[in-house]
Amino acid sequence: MTQSLANNLKAERERLGLTQAELAEACGVSRKTVNTVENCVFIPSTVLALRLARALNRPVEMLFWLEE
Repeated sequence: MTQSLANNLKAERERLGLTQAELAEACGVSRKTVNTVENCVFIPSTVLALRLARALNRPVEMLFWLEE
């Protein structure tokens, strides 16, 4: 069974009117890191996922989920 991590990070970021750079700064990472997470190229660590959720004021489960 192959699973992948899906997310709606971009939609939530845009909902708040944030750029990738602004979200990255709030989380202490680079803009490229936010970009690669949004595009499912990079799977974030638990710490980064929690930082993103906090910055977007959303539960982590609302931002990330497993897809089969």
